[in-house]
Amino acid sequence: MANNHPRDDPFADSDEDILFDLGPSDTRHSRTGYQQNVAGGYSPYDGRVVINSAYDAADPFFGTNEHLPNLSGHPVEDPFYDPDDNSIVPDITDTQNGSSYPAENKPQGLRNIYNNMKSKLTMGDYRPPTASADEELYQDSRPPPDRDLSEDFKNMFDIRRIVKKILRKPQDDASQGPRIIHLNDAASNNAFGYMDNHISTTKYNAATFVPKFLFEQFSKYANLFFLFTSIIQQVPNVSPTNRYTTIGTLAIVLLVSALKEITEDFKRMSADNELNRAKVEVLEAETGNFVHKKWIKVFVGDIVRVRNGDPFPADLILLNSSEPEGICYVETANLDGETNLKIKQSKTDTVSLVDSRDLARLNGKIKCEPPNSSLYTFEGTLFFNNQEVALSPDQLLPRGASLRNTGWVHGIVIFTGHETKLMRNATAAPIKRTDVERVINLQIIALFGILITLSVVSSFGDLITMISNAKNMKYLYLEGTNKLSKFFLDLLTYWILFSNLVPISLFVTVEIIKYYQAWMIASDVDMYYEPTDTPTVCRTSSLVEELGQIEYVFSDKTGTLTRNIMEYKTCSIAGKCYIEEIPEDSRAEIVDGVETGYHSFADLKAELATGSSDAKIINEFFTLLATCHTVIPEVLETGETRYQAASPDEGALVDGAASLGYKFTIRKPTGVFIEVDGEEQWYELLNICEFNSTRKRMSGLFRCPDGTIKLYTKGADTVILERLQDENPFVDVTLKHMEEFAAEGLRTLCIATRIIPEKEYQEWNKIFQKASTTLVDRSQALDDAAELIEKDLFLLGATAIEDKLQDGVPETIHTLQTAGIRVWVLTGDRQETAINIGMSCRLLSEDMNLLIVNEDNKEDTRQNLTEKCEALRENDLSQEDMESLALVIDGKSLGFALESDLEDMFLEIGLLCKAVICCRVSPLQKALVVKLVKRKKKALLLAIGDGANDVSMIQAAHVGVGISGMEGMQAARSADFAIGQFRFLEKLLLVHGSWSYRRISLAILYSFYKNIALYMTQFWYVFSNGFSGQSIMESWTLTFYNVIFTVLPPFVIGVFDQYVSAQMLTRYPQMYKAGQRREFFNVETFWSWAINGFYHSAILYLGAINIYKYGNQLHDGHIVDHWSFGVALYSACMFTALGKAALVSSVWTKFTLIAIPGSILLWLCLYPPYAYIAPKVNVSKELLGTVPVVYNSMNFWFMIFILPVLCLSRDFLWKYYRRMYRPETYHVVQELQKAKYQETGPRSESFRNSLKRLRQSVRMRKRTGFAFDQGGTDQDRLMKLFDTTKKRDDGFVRAQVNESFL
Repeated sequence: MANNHPRDDPFADSDEDILFDLGPSDTRHSRTGYQQNVAGGYSPYDGRVVINSAYDAADPFFGTNEHLPNLSGHPVEDPFYDPDDNSIVPDITDTQNGSSYPAENKPQGLRNIYNNMKSKLTMGDYRPPTASADEELYQDSRPPPDRDLSEDFKNMFDIRRIVKKILRKPQDDASQGPRIIHLNDAASNNAFGYMDNHISTTKYNAATFVPKFLFEQFSKYANLFFLFTSIIQQVPNVSPTNRYTTIGTLAIVLLVSALKEITEDFKRMSADNELNRAKVEVLEAETGNFVHKKWIKVFVGDIVRVRNGDPFPADLILLNSSEPEGICYVETANLDGETNLKIKQSKTDTVSLVDSRDLARLNGKIKCEPPNSSLYTFEGTLFFNNQEVALSPDQLLPRGASLRNTGWVHGIVIFTGHETKLMRNATAAPIKRTDVERVINLQIIALFGILITLSVVSSFGDLITMISNAKNMKYLYLEGTNKLSKFFLDLLTYWILFSNLVPISLFVTVEIIKYYQAWMIASDVDMYYEPTDTPTVCRTSSLVEELGQIEYVFSDKTGTLTRNIMEYKTCSIAGKCYIEEIPEDSRAEIVDGVETGYHSFADLKAELATGSSDAKIINEFFTLLATCHTVIPEVLETGETRYQAASPDEGALVDGAASLGYKFTIRKPTGVFIEVDGEEQWYELLNICEFNSTRKRMSGLFRCPDGTIKLYTKGADTVILERLQDENPFVDVTLKHMEEFAAEGLRTLCIATRIIPEKEYQEWNKIFQKASTTLVDRSQALDDAAELIEKDLFLLGATAIEDKLQDGVPETIHTLQTAGIRVWVLTGDRQETAINIGMSCRLLSEDMNLLIVNEDNKEDTRQNLTEKCEALRENDLSQEDMESLALVIDGKSLGFALESDLEDMFLEIGLLCKAVICCRVSPLQKALVVKLVKRKKKALLLAIGDGANDVSMIQAAHVGVGISGMEGMQAARSADFAIGQFRFLEKLLLVHGSWSYRRISLAILYSFYKNIALYMTQFWYVFSNGFSGQSIMESWTLTFYNVIFTVLPPFVIGVFDQYVSAQMLTRYPQMYKAGQRREFFNVETFWSWAINGFYHSAILYLGAINIYKYGNQLHDGHIVDHWSFGVALYSACMFTALGKAALVSSVWTKFTLIAIPGSILLWLCLYPPYAYIAPKVNVSKELLGTVPVVYNSMNFWFMIFILPVLCLSRDFLWKYYRRMYRPETYHVVQELQKAKYQETGPRSESFRNSLKRLRQSVRMRKRTGFAFDQGGTDQDRLMKLFDTTKKRDDGFVRAQVNESFL
């Protein structure tokens, strides 16, 4: 069914509508036509109304399912339908509105009312649309071009459209029918209301900001608590304080939080706009020319041209390209993590549509599947020129992928914006709450309980006092007062009086602290990546403290750990290793008759010049690398040759051979030219035995310049070694070299050859040709044919390719593991590739036991997991044992393992392992793995990636980190933090994370403490004032306590305090475990601070009462009044709180001096002018005349110094005891830091290399490091397709189809 909304309709949604004809017609109604038009989703009639399927249960005019056809084709409650008579009765015309009705059945009841309403709305009656019984199901029944379909929809109100537009809610896949896209017919496509190409990763929009923001803010119980308090304060004669103090402060808190959220979301919007405003060439059907338009102006049905290196602006169907047979190379690493290029091919029917004028004249339509999240499937049909062309994933160019090594492609847009497969795999930016916030919420509930208890006690006290002292309280006129009413009014009064036990400024203080912490993270020059001018970006400052508590890191591989660059590193030829730069202490030498170490490439070239037997093997080795491959050469205008490779491994091998003098120059359908020492040589390609994951090898048969036929084979050692001839002198030494290569994390291939006699070849070729044309299990027949020729091989040597890691990746992973962080790698690469990278980045080591799960069905997966679980349970594993375990599981098995009945076993094994690698996984599986651990394990998770395929995983984790890398900015835009390199994760977590967690914890604990210390004096005071509810201090002064006089210490502690330096945190990563154990902020720590606050409040109140009890006389004979005593107690509480801040500060800076001594001076200097001026403007009138009373009293000065010392002496002694007799890890490191301790020990490179060789000598098993991929293409067809000797117009060497081959 169609979506009938214009593209420019601001309220257009993705809902499914059915058009019904309402205009008059003399045509008899066919049931078949009715069904077909409903299914087609559009009608050729002028009068129409949209009846949405979502309303069918509540439509008062149509009944339950009026608009849906029943089995006979008529509406369910059609009053003119006789179930016993399939004929249609003649129509007559209604004189009232011109509508037609059956002669004997004039509409009555609800039908008549409905028709009258439609008449007033200038609409005809409901009638099924006319269609013949033999029409095609998806006929093109569009209206004439001059009919503007959008007007009907613009004038129609549907609240669901507005809601879905605001929420950016895509259609439910299951509810949609096939999508119809008309070629070069924008008006018809407009009517379907397809989404525009705008994308948004923002957390809010203009309509959702207020409800989402308020929901997020009031999910914090403190804000909810103060909202309730501020409402109570508005009740007359209840509040003992000013009625606006709480609500005013709460409004400021919410305003500051709103500004922070808007600022962060604006950054996300700016990043989205940068992408939405990118340019692409779009065909104008009217002029037949391509014009540049912004991506946001690209719509479904547009034909676009994408040039080499550019990303696809939407999901496209490939029509043609600059290459033979409409082939193009696509990089999809941004979608699925695959490093190798994919080959896409257009249908032969559209290959000829190269000229823009031909494209503009293209007429027809595409019927395809509705938008969905599957990256690997696509089904559709192209209707044009009276033919139907089946479409498959080979023609799909998804958004997020980029065009590579192809001049240009033309494609027609099928999915746009949030309906693309890329965005369907993304989720809306979630609201994430930190672990600290969750603990705070729970403790606020506990404090709420304490507040209720205090209020009840005080209310009962007032009630008891009123009853027991009734004779002495007659002046209050309390006779006849309702005791129950009095109790509840007192309860509200005390609620307000004690409400500030929870600091109202807490969350705004924390928000500002986090904002500055995020700013400092972004300003850290150590995390600035200069080559790409990429600073660290903090998009969600509210999560900074979570960085200090991470227990699991889920990482992508491609572009996150690696650079997406393959480099030819070294090789073993004829038993000798060659490398460009010989490592320290690794020069070749003979030990016990066996050569170890490396020769240089210069030695290799010198050996070639000698013409020795080794030189002949070297020549054969590099000739094989230069000829046996699927690479296509491109010669740029500069004369430089660039190799197009579907597999990055092959590109590296060919490039390595070229750098050593064997340059591949030209590919023709019948063979290749290579250049050796300036001489061009022709190798005729006879046959290709393709690489696949089962064969693990590729072979090519060539007729060499001397006329001999040679078989060139490269592949895994396991399959090459078993096909060697008996006499192979280099097998043992080559295997030893391959083990050494694998230990370095290099990707290896065995290289072998064989001379094929002419007669044997001719006989084998007949078998091969027969296998290549069979229609029964062709791939197996080709594999069997290859087995016949791939035998008696001679081993030439082995290659080693480095999948280059980003700088510092091995060291970073090792440091994270030392810090107690488990690292899981989730990648789309093959198992061998993933294991090799795991070795090279030190996630895996040679002495680790790999638990591999690679099954094809659920039962085998269940059995595999069960066996491993039982084996691990039977052995009582020590920590050392678990350090030697690593789990490797492929995507297919993972899909089964994530099902509800197997997920517990999978997770149990994964949690016991030091490292986990999930390979060949989809973006959805990445997110599901993260969600599984998040759901089952009460630990904080971090996900890091650089591609759009990582977005779901990033958003599923507690903290998401995106790398601004080679695969685009999609992950960085959707993440909470964005960094330039993986190695920056070390400082982000171990330094900034630890600092932030410690700082935030102290700031929160201190904020609660200082409020409890002050406001609990209000409770102690009720025992002295007869439970009257009288405040001991003036209300605005109480408000200034949090807003002015003690606001700076939490900021300074939260922003600048460093309990340990950055250098010591990275040197001793074990300190990070304190955050994982929640040592700085947990329930026990919170209540230790809270109880300390209760204790200090009691000391302060009792001390103040006793000091003023015997020294409250003034020099003029008067005694100290109530408010002057309150100011003295207020000052003592403030100085105690500031002293506590000084005691817990680890570092004193100029900001600390301003915050603590500065706040003391601020109060002493600000109080006199405020107490004089404020009463004159009817504010704080209670303070009138208190200044001389307070400042002229020795009791005041004695109290503000003695009471803080008395309170804090216990804290000081406790701190001394802990550091001296029960020190924490950071206490020890602090002492080392003060002593400027320098770690000493053997640090030389040679020592580390010797230690590494020693460890490798005791390996538990051998590995040779095979990892190779051919790109999964039709290699034989591809190699015989190109002729790179012909030029194309844009300056590249054009790979054209050889006509004789076609």
